[in-house]
Amino acid sequence: MQQRSVDVTEPRQVEEPGRRRWIALVFICLAQLMIVLDATIVNIALPSAQRDLGVSDGDRQWIITAYTLAFGGLLLLGGRIADYTGRRRAFLIGLFGFAGASALGGAASGFGVLLAARACQGAFGALLAPSALSLLAVTFTRPGERAKAFGVFGAIAAGGGAIGLILGGLLTEYLDWRWCLYVNVPIAVLSAFGWYVLPADRGSGRARVDVPGVLLAVCGLVAIVYGCSRAESDGWSSVSVVGLLAGGVLLLAVFAVVESRVAHPLLPVRVVWDRTRGSAYFGVAAGMLAMFGMLLLLTYHLQVVRGYSPVRTGVAFLPLTAAVLVSAGGVASRLLPRVPPRVLMAPGLLLVAAGLAWLVRLDAGTSYASGVLPAQILVGLGMGVVMAPAMNYATHEVNARDSGVASATANTAQQVGGSIGVALLNTIATSATSDYMREHRGDPRLLKAGLAHGFTHGFLTAAAILAAAAAILTALMNTPRPTHGEPTTPQA
Repeated sequence: MQQRSVDVTEPRQVEEPGRRRWIALVFICLAQLMIVLDATIVNIALPSAQRDLGVSDGDRQWIITAYTLAFGGLLLLGGRIADYTGRRRAFLIGLFGFAGASALGGAASGFGVLLAARACQGAFGALLAPSALSLLAVTFTRPGERAKAFGVFGAIAAGGGAIGLILGGLLTEYLDWRWCLYVNVPIAVLSAFGWYVLPADRGSGRARVDVPGVLLAVCGLVAIVYGCSRAESDGWSSVSVVGLLAGGVLLLAVFAVVESRVAHPLLPVRVVWDRTRGSAYFGVAAGMLAMFGMLLLLTYHLQVVRGYSPVRTGVAFLPLTAAVLVSAGGVASRLLPRVPPRVLMAPGLLLVAAGLAWLVRLDAGTSYASGVLPAQILVGLGMGVVMAPAMNYATHEVNARDSGVASATANTAQQVGGSIGVALLNTIATSATSDYMREHRGDPRLLKAGLAHGFTHGFLTAAAILAAAAAILTALMNTPRPTHGEPTTPQA
């Protein structure tokens, strides 16, 4: 069957033959895996990269935040560019740009080159991520197939971070930290073959960029993410952190006002004002806040408190990945066409909260089998049934011309939620550890006990946040279950 070009404003004419749709899913998920891997794989490589490049303890955080700042700050612009230029074209540009930046980072001879490469990774990722989700949204139009596709995509989104920890441990221990960046190149090459099966489309015409919206959104998100990253060293009550966070919130408030008044907004208010889509974005942000914060604290618990190697730490996260895959692909994908989304998402958040509450009992002597393993299974099962419906309903009945920016908003929620989670939980854990050590007069023999004490405070905070998020989502998301044959794809 000949594939015909489709204008982005014609939402349901991209119907592909069944086999082509599922092959396209493989390539879209490969690209998504590359993005999600980068969120955690570099964390494992960070100590080795720091030693190799002579980076100070104060500057090492920039290897992570250079990426998150560019990614989180430019996602909305990337989604709108995808709408203007065409989803498939934006997908390929983002894919090759991300691979090129990864290769540059892997070959970096100094700290400055690595920072530039990480920022470029984030910028191209901000174009690739919404393009991938938007392509998925317009490729799968039938509720049953769409549920299965988003189940797989949700599993990648929720479990890819844990896979990154495993792969990062293997590459760092047996090859070199640079391979944690080089690994993106072969993944990108494989994903590029999707050009032949991805639905062709045209952009919506001459780009009309909302320059004030771009500046306000980018500066607001950068201020919030940067403020959260600075909280670890300066403290949440410091003038710099409070100023950054307050300034970021103010800029985003002005952004909301501007977007409601300009002719061609970067983020149309109609995209987020819808209760279904708004609830989906909220669920993504809450879930990733807990997931990324937990991965950071649990990684330090296993490596510093328990003395695990990078590889053993990665293997220890396998049950989490398996639980996400079972939950998203085996449970959520079957229930999505049959039940309202909050019936999955609210209990899913509570399951994650239960897993985090289980981790509160960890101390320096708690065994993996009785402490970490049950918690990982609970968190994985919960994240699977949160992310699959959340990513599905993130583009629920949105106008096709807005599908790219709607997808970008979901990824922005994921990135910003994860960044806030890492900063918030790490700051709480560090403060609790400092208090513990002061109470025990800095006895070095109690350092591991102090670290474990701090981590439990972080886990408890995350559990409380998710319990509250589940209650809010239950009240906010009033979407009924899909009716037979009802599309959840972008609408004209």
